[in-house]
Amino acid sequence: MKKARKITAMLLALAMMTGVMATVSGCQSGTAASTAAPAESQAAPSSEAPAAEGKTLNIWCWNDEFQSRFNDYYPEVKEVAKDKSTTTLNDGTVVKWTINPNDNNNYQNKLDQALLSQESAAADDKIDIFLVEADYALKYVDSEYTLDVKKDIGLEDSDLSNQYQYTQDIVTDKNGALKGTTWQATPGLFAYRRSIAKAVLGTDDPTKVQEALSDWDKFNSVAAQASTKGYKMLSGYDDSYRTFSNNVSAPWVTDTTATVDPNLMNWVKQTKEYTDKGYNNKTSLWDDKWQADQGPSGKVFGFFYSTWGINFTLLGNSLKTPVAEGGKEEVGNGVYGDYAVCQGPQSYYWGGTWICGAKGSDNLGTIKNVMKSLTSDSTIMKKITTDTQDYTNNKAAMEEIANSDFKSAFLGGQNHIKLFAEVAPKIDMSNAGPYDQGMNESLQKSFKDYFNGSVDLEKAKANFEKTVKEKYPEITEIKWPS
Repeated sequence: MKKARKITAMLLALAMMTGVMATVSGCQSGTAASTAAPAESQAAPSSEAPAAEGKTLNIWCWNDEFQSRFNDYYPEVKEVAKDKSTTTLNDGTVVKWTINPNDNNNYQNKLDQALLSQESAAADDKIDIFLVEADYALKYVDSEYTLDVKKDIGLEDSDLSNQYQYTQDIVTDKNGALKGTTWQATPGLFAYRRSIAKAVLGTDDPTKVQEALSDWDKFNSVAAQASTKGYKMLSGYDDSYRTFSNNVSAPWVTDTTATVDPNLMNWVKQTKEYTDKGYNNKTSLWDDKWQADQGPSGKVFGFFYSTWGINFTLLGNSLKTPVAEGGKEEVGNGVYGDYAVCQGPQSYYWGGTWICGAKGSDNLGTIKNVMKSLTSDSTIMKKITTDTQDYTNNKAAMEEIANSDFKSAFLGGQNHIKLFAEVAPKIDMSNAGPYDQGMNESLQKSFKDYFNGSVDLEKAKANFEKTVKEKYPEITEIKWPS
């Protein structure tokens, strides 16, 4: 599989250089990221009449999140097939959904192969829209796979003016072209157990808890206090990583040199201390023990989570009886209602999903309407948030909810949208780069043996360097902070 991915990567890079739609191969595919500049801007629009819209809209994604948003909130939806494989629009257009789970890079690998065949594919088989995540967005943004949201698709500055700037920075290419748009913003907060906060700090009030956790020194002090009471501050090795990695001083890679930011070594230092002192439970993100720590039997003070994590993952894990087994999302089922949120020691974001228009699509009008409706319409954005508690990408709509009497029963009646609205404008993506996902994942994985005592610090560094040079052969030097 690794060899196949590398061959695919070389084909993609070659296709870019020869003007065929292609992508760099970096980040999640585990192959070398291309440093080639994207092709020159496309020719000026022709004076000829626009081609007729196609009647098949192919959308590719890795789960059903966008599918549900589309089916529930896109105004042009007429009916949805029972098996949800297709959605029919009012004008007769049939939306065909291709959902490839992203286990072992499956989604990206299949998407790459399909996009390489885009030019020769029949009109009804061409990809029209595909979804990307923040961690690997630049892989597609800095390629000819993606259409310019303004020039090619036709959205105006006024359509995009209420979106959070960082959501546009993530999908802006090297030439300044906006290559995607999103319905959600994903600022992060620290979600804590109210009952544990009372036991440790004597209060569960979000303002007072924030005062106790407002910087890392205070956070570490509370971790020591929690330990004396029989609680863990965090569940595992990775819990605080995003908060540190979102606050680095420079991109991972410059030219052929990778630099480990001092803030990432602060994470290493903190995590080693927490592990040695028993302040965490030695779990890893998404494993069974980590998820159990969020539920009724958990004794963990809190979790760093962004918007989607709170109303989906954390809520689900908090229930004693899952909804799928007949349980209800209500106080009395597990620790539902025992969580609250505060800003925590630093601002950060985690995740997000972007809508990209695929070059070669014959549905530009429909793509424009989808993007405008689902990422720019303040009424739709507000409804998504009030229905699902997901934080949407519209400053005006979010400010309206933040200043209302909106409450989350899961968070004990707290209006967490107000906190998200304070954090979101602080997100800075100026140091994001195409190597982010691959480098971050490699660093986390390489240092777990150090945290659990299997190797020393120097060996962990050596293991990281070995992994990086195998994954990115073009990187010739790795610098560590002194």
